[in-house]
Amino acid sequence: MGTTQIQDLPEDCLAHIIAFTTPRDTCQSMLVSTMFRNSAELDLVWNKFLPYDYRDIISKLVYPIEFSSKRDLFFKLSTPLLIDGGNKTFAIDKFTNKKCYMLSARELSIAWASHPLYWCWKRLLHSRFLKGVELIMVCSLQILGTINTRILSTNTTYGAYLVVKLADRAFGLDSLPSEISIEVGNYKSRRKTYLRHNERKKQEFEHIFTQHKTDRSRLRSRSKVCEVEECDLCERKDGWLEVELGEFYCDGKDKEVKMSLKEVKGVHLKGGLLVEGIQLRPKY
Repeated sequence: MGTTQIQDLPEDCLAHIIAFTTPRDTCQSMLVSTMFRNSAELDLVWNKFLPYDYRDIISKLVYPIEFSSKRDLFFKLSTPLLIDGGNKTFAIDKFTNKKCYMLSARELSIAWASHPLYWCWKRLLHSRFLKGVELIMVCSLQILGTINTRILSTNTTYGAYLVVKLADRAFGLDSLPSEISIEVGNYKSRRKTYLRHNERKKQEFEHIFTQHKTDRSRLRSRSKVCEVEECDLCERKDGWLEVELGEFYCDGKDKEVKMSLKEVKGVHLKGGLLVEGIQLRPKY
């Protein structure tokens, strides 16, 4: 009785084996032979990589998509697409086949955002959403977003990222650190960030905030007692900036994730922050 070799396997049997890998491995296997390519292209494989509720997600798309196969559908969903009336985007991570979401500024709770003297809703350059919001001027900066874990991928560690830009006129945003936090059930993480470019440039309105140097020194003296991790704004490939609000593990249970950035300790004015939204994506 001879040994069974891989080329002796039926096409659908090989497809079942390939389905236990990743989308990247599946695409690479297509280069091995015609047999592998035929098996790797089967819907049986790509069904495993699509989220179980993909039909529900498709029904929420602002712009319907057409697809010729499950593989075709997977790659179309791997590009962020507008859902829920254009207030969110959905995408599949091509490497992990996990769900990614982005909540637009409209989906966030921003203190005073409905008041045109403090915030301005408008089309933001290079934004994926119809409208974003620019901070005109406030003393108290508070941005809160929420999402339910039931729509996320299970057994996955997620990072939550506030996506912003700093206008040329930005002022007061780094006079004191902003507190960033994430809360899921009994879990809560808290860190701080200064809303500025990594290479801090001289700000036009800096003279307004000299009276708050004592506030900053007090905060620093407190931090020596209870040190809080500090995070920087990082530049994204799409030209925006992001700061990681925190990470959490999605275990499949029905929980609300609360994500926030706030700076309410200072009484100085702040302005020039452009907010696109909060992105949730799997961490590698």
